[in-house]
Amino acid sequence: MSILEKILTLFRGAATEAGQSIVDKNATRILDQEIRDAQSSSVRAKEELTRMMAQQKLAADKLDAKRAKKAEYESHIGRLLSQSNQDLAHEVAEKVAALESEITGDETTLATLEGTVAKLHGSIKSADKRIESLQQQVDQVKANESVLRAQAAIAARHSGQNAKLRTALDSLDRVKTRQAEEAAQIEAANTLSDSEGDGDLQRRLAAAGVVAGQVSADDVLARFQKTTVTQVAPAQLDAPGASTAALTQQAERVRS
Repeated sequence: MSILEKILTLFRGAATEAGQSIVDKNATRILDQEIRDAQSSSVRAKEELTRMMAQQKLAADKLDAKRAKKAEYESHIGRLLSQSNQDLAHEVAEKVAALESEITGDETTLATLEGTVAKLHGSIKSADKRIESLQQQVDQVKANESVLRAQAAIAARHSGQNAKLRTALDSLDRVKTRQAEEAAQIEAANTLSDSEGDGDLQRRLAAAGVVAGQVSADDVLARFQKTTVTQVAPAQLDAPGASTAALTQQAERVRS
């Protein structure tokens, strides 16, 4: 195969793919037009059926008229024979014979028309059913396509929302990380400041009980109780008959 033939084949392949892509994208529109064409054909077929049914009726009426005329002539032949009018009876019999030939031909024509009308009527009925079924399928396809478009839009919107949410969570994580780093830096700076001065040493000495730390409420209360007891008069302690219980009660009253 020459280069030119390959290029032409490539163009045909590209054209086929492009055409198929166009057909796929417009499949619903093409189906709608095909249904309209089928409906138009069905309308024309119904018009033809109506015309043929009219011909069938005319043929049937014409046949009925000939049959009635034949019966009338036959009755005339019987009366003429009863009157011994052989010549006129023979003439009427010729008319009856001609009518019988015409009736036979008309019956054949009518039977053909009836068969054609029945066949055309069945074809039209079958075609209408297929068109109706195809229309229902197209409507279903359109509904499914609408649902798919709605789902695609929701999915795209949900994906965008998830992306925004992930961005917000990433920003929050970065803020938390930065705050944790700043807190660690502050704590490290405080630790370094304490280690450079006497603050850390004083805290450790106070914890070991070597230096005085903060005075507690129990220490103040104990000191106050000791001072109150020492303020009791010595004379009371030396008075005759003073009992230890009395001195204790007096000391309790002074404290209260």
